[in-house]
Amino acid sequence: MTDDIQREMEAITDLSLEEALGLALQLHREKAHEGAEALYRRIIEVAPDMADACHFLGVLCHERGRSAEGVALIARAIELVPDFPGFYNNLGNIHVQCGQLAEATACYGRAIELAPDDANLHNNYGALLKAEGRFEEAAASFRHAIALDSQNARAYNNMGLLYAAQGQTAEAIHYYCQSISRIPGHPEAHKLLGLTYYSLGRHEEAAEVFRQWVEVAPDHPVARHLHAACSGQGVPERAADDYLEYTFDRFASSFEEQLNLKLSYQAPQLCAAALSRQVGARRGLSLLDAGCGTGLCGPLVAPMCGRLAGVDLSGGMLELAANKGVYTELEKAELTEFLLGQDGVWDVIMSADTLCYFGDLRRVVMAAAGALKAEGVLVFTVERADDGDAPEGFRINPHGRYSHTCGHVEEVIRAAGLDLLEAGEDTLRTEGGKPVLGLVVVARKP
Repeated sequence: MTDDIQREMEAITDLSLEEALGLALQLHREKAHEGAEALYRRIIEVAPDMADACHFLGVLCHERGRSAEGVALIARAIELVPDFPGFYNNLGNIHVQCGQLAEATACYGRAIELAPDDANLHNNYGALLKAEGRFEEAAASFRHAIALDSQNARAYNNMGLLYAAQGQTAEAIHYYCQSISRIPGHPEAHKLLGLTYYSLGRHEEAAEVFRQWVEVAPDHPVARHLHAACSGQGVPERAADDYLEYTFDRFASSFEEQLNLKLSYQAPQLCAAALSRQVGARRGLSLLDAGCGTGLCGPLVAPMCGRLAGVDLSGGMLELAANKGVYTELEKAELTEFLLGQDGVWDVIMSADTLCYFGDLRRVVMAAAGALKAEGVLVFTVERADDGDAPEGFRINPHGRYSHTCGHVEEVIRAAGLDLLEAGEDTLRTEGGKPVLGLVVVARKP
């Protein structure tokens, strides 16, 4: 236990239960998850029938990748206070993110029975109906939410998503604009509206949406990054740290469900298969999962490893990676800087779907080469670009990721003093029903 957490735990003895809960909630909001969980648990030890503490600890456990424990804790809160709609709503949210739609339906239904005039509950229920493909019922729920609260930006945004899912783009744009008019800095509506314009080939309008977003929210990392990506103005050498942390911390709890169920995500499996082709039956490898995310690569390569480490910029992702139980160590750091501090340490560096957030790959690949042992292997994926679309060898795309040409990959591998073993083309995922083609690259240090 850290010194800061120990001091917080000692301070609780001088607080009322309500004050202690307030302190735990503050830590929770600030993403000091370890300290928040310790305080919630201390409160429950002192007052096991305090429903709010059980509820918020359940939400936190889900956010930390322990959803079954979170469900049990919120169920306990419901036992203690059976008529509070917020408990059912958050339990429904967890079930949705876990793909348990029948359970979510029951939770939202009960919440609406208890609070029939709560627009947010009808909005959440509509999102569930959309996920089940019940589009007409979903539209009715969103309209009900809007009738109850005409300023509910989330309901307008979800109505836009519903129309987009049915290919009704003009209607989707209308509702995204309605969402933005109610909350000018609304991040998801700006993002969806801009990307919708881009998908229609209306590139100038897309860039203008992102410019307006930057104007009302100049410090928002996603606004800055997508404006640069779509307008071509001020394009960064790689995605900024704050953009990556913001994006993936908020994506963490539903990351694997989204990738596996909706995007048919294959990059970890492709990297693991490529590594297996090179190392054969070797075991006891020291392997760095570079940009490990929630640890999808970990279980695939753990049988080959004596040491398996992960590095990532997102603390939320690292918490979920720890739950895989296969990593010997995990560190929060920017990838290139981390690699520069590793001199000849690793038998293998694997990076699945991480270098798509870098433009020119020279510096990061050079750093990886320095971090490999002699005869060490580098395995990574990038999204593929055609030479005609990326004359510099790489380009940023309006969705915010970079793609790279095969020629650029070959060039940076040679410049780093590595031998290129493979650079095969494969499908990394699907997006919008279309395959995202990438390169699966393997190189060896002489």
